[in-house]
Amino acid sequence: MTTPSRTKFYLDKQNKKWMGVCAGIADYTGFDVTLVRIAVAILTVVGAGGFVVPAYFIAGWIAPTKPREFVAQSPEQTKFWQGVRTSPKRTVRDVRSRFREIDRRLADVEIYVTSSNGRLAREIEELR
Repeated sequence: MTTPSRTKFYLDKQNKKWMGVCAGIADYTGFDVTLVRIAVAILTVVGAGGFVVPAYFIAGWIAPTKPREFVAQSPEQTKFWQGVRTSPKRTVRDVRSRFREIDRRLADVEIYVTSSNGRLAREIEELR
């Protein structure tokens, strides 16, 4: 058995209306599920239905269901993984930027704590 991947397309059975394909597309891309459903309906009516309907059923039949461990993730995690799927390089750049910011803030705290600050030293001594 293969391990689930956060960057793979899954059917979203929890938010499904019919087979979970539109909800899965919305989850994968980050678009609103209502917009995806409207787009599929419009494409079906406008004449691309000869392609859309079979593709919908094939996706519903072939695609795996979203694993349980991915269902209960926070909105922040969901947004992060949608970013990874759409632009991995940008996501890596954003994570590096966050780490640099955290490192800078920790350095500021370290400088403040290790500096000769009489008031801070007195407060620490009072806590002992």
